[in-house]
Amino acid sequence: MSLSVANVQRALAEDGLDGWLLYDFQGSNPIATRLSGLAATKKMTTRRWYYLIPATGEPRGLVHAIERHNLDGLPGEKQPYSGRDRLVNGLRDLLKGMKRVAMEYSPGNNIPYISRVDAGTVEAVRELGVDVVSSGDLVQRFEAIWSEEALATHRQASDALYRIKDRAFGLVRERLTSDPLTEYDVQLAMLGWFEDEGLISDATPNVSAQENAGNPHYHPSRGVHRAIGPDEILLLDLWGKLPTPGAVFADITWVGYTGRRVPDEYARAFAAACAGRDAAVALVETAVRDGRELRGYQVDRACRAVVEQAGYGAQFIHRTGHSLGETVHGNGVHLDDYETHDDRRLIPGTGFTIEPGVYTETFGVRTEINMFVGEREAQVSGPIQQEIVTLA
Repeated sequence: MSLSVANVQRALAEDGLDGWLLYDFQGSNPIATRLSGLAATKKMTTRRWYYLIPATGEPRGLVHAIERHNLDGLPGEKQPYSGRDRLVNGLRDLLKGMKRVAMEYSPGNNIPYISRVDAGTVEAVRELGVDVVSSGDLVQRFEAIWSEEALATHRQASDALYRIKDRAFGLVRERLTSDPLTEYDVQLAMLGWFEDEGLISDATPNVSAQENAGNPHYHPSRGVHRAIGPDEILLLDLWGKLPTPGAVFADITWVGYTGRRVPDEYARAFAAACAGRDAAVALVETAVRDGRELRGYQVDRACRAVVEQAGYGAQFIHRTGHSLGETVHGNGVHLDDYETHDDRRLIPGTGFTIEPGVYTETFGVRTEINMFVGEREAQVSGPIQQEIVTLA
């Protein structure tokens, strides 16, 4: 099991919960399968199982009779069931003494990353007189907190990404007035520099020129790309990590302009994104320093309000930031009150991006930085772009 029962019980006590009820049916709850250790096994899991970690006392489970040994690696007694009646009675016995338990559930499906337990199962638990609350903050405590070693890998990856970004902009400067250069050419060069730096990623870096930068999820490929011309916006979005166990991602975006002077239209849009970013950073820094509780949606609101005041609210079409972890979109709090309503807390030991952007049919700009929340201080882990880089 990837969870320490003692650590879970400490967290349950702090949050005023009677227990954490893990549940899965045929992989419907990947959080439960990861935390239980079942994701790492080749066991057949075709039936429903439950595993309760109470705030005090021994954990206990409920498993189907034909798969009764699936949870043998977890501490505590496991009660087998077979027919539906025995399942209902077994769940009642499992939850005896429980009044308030956490499950992978999100009210109104506000956080779909957490909402993994179906409505019927939540109803079945509530019909037994047990209140169900979201396990969102519990999950990030056990899946999103970075160790000191992980933080060190993030900083190394971040430093490498900035070097790759500089080399990419240098290549554009060098080639712009001589050989033709495409988005795909720059992307291929960056992939080579990823190898030089010893970084791995789950996708190729994003190189977007002019109107393509107005599409936040545009991605050049061998078959789909364009030439990079003079006097154009060039957006680079790159993310990677070290190829070591437990390493976590860094993820940055910088914007250049393939001309001598950035047009006012682009400069104003980028300034609005930067102002929103800086408002978000200031809020996080202040809240952590003051020991004040802060939730993901509040950071998004602070950033978005500044971008909206500058007149670009309709062009800021995604959340302010996402959790970083061993995957580039981690399992911790996202800075989001736009696509979702993420009411999870920003907790010490977690990292995330802040990346407001402005997108139109003819161009797009974005600034993306990474932050890490410590016990008493939150820090940006790399340089912060203040203005669009001229590349001519």
